[in-house]
Amino acid sequence: MEDNVRVVEARKVDLVFQTADGPVHALSEIDLVINKGDFISLIGPSGCGKTTLMRVIADLEKPTGGEIKVNGMTPEEARLQRAYGYVFQAPVLYPWRTVEGNLKLPLEIMGVEKAEQTKRIAEALEMVELTGFGKKFPWQLSGGMQQRVSIARALTFSPDLLLMDEPFGALDEIVRDQLNEHFHKLWEQTQKTVVFVTHSIPEAAYLSTKIMNPSGHSMKSSAINSMNCFTNFGSKRKRPLSL
Repeated sequence: MEDNVRVVEARKVDLVFQTADGPVHALSEIDLVINKGDFISLIGPSGCGKTTLMRVIADLEKPTGGEIKVNGMTPEEARLQRAYGYVFQAPVLYPWRTVEGNLKLPLEIMGVEKAEQTKRIAEALEMVELTGFGKKFPWQLSGGMQQRVSIARALTFSPDLLLMDEPFGALDEIVRDQLNEHFHKLWEQTQKTVVFVTHSIPEAAYLSTKIMNPSGHSMKSSAINSMNCFTNFGSKRKRPLSL
């Protein structure tokens, strides 16, 4: 893990929404550093700013104050250079496209040659253990498999940063545990930098190298060394974790 390479850096970031009832302070003086290879979970109650912060990183919301950099660029520049992949809570797959067709979409938009598209799709499906399902349509897959297709789509253009907004939140507990196990293995394999929004403390503790917990509207963390984590299947793992 390259501890000194900063992928995301936020300094005193504010975001205020103007509403008919007055201003809503969604983010207030957020300071955050995410290094290359980190798996960061943003956890906290609804309305504390987890998803809003991720949307600011992705240039889906504009901060009203402070500064944020993604790979040394503004979020807009990072978005235009496709520096990150975004996985939503729902798979967001086109039902009239096959699995391969859905994975092709960002590559088609990018103008990637067809031979290269085929290669990348095969690699992405292998990473999420869906080799052989390329000709299936989304409605022929389970919810967990659809979400794995969504993750594969985000991997097709090899982003260094993955932004994941409660990607397993709508799934039942058994499937969610299985995907947590699978995705953790995938992260160990690829060493992508991941920002992961969740409401689940066990999920955050199992997956993350660091947990960020909004306190009021400030992003704070404190270190805990060599914490033992357990999966819901009862297997013990030792992983460095910060809270």
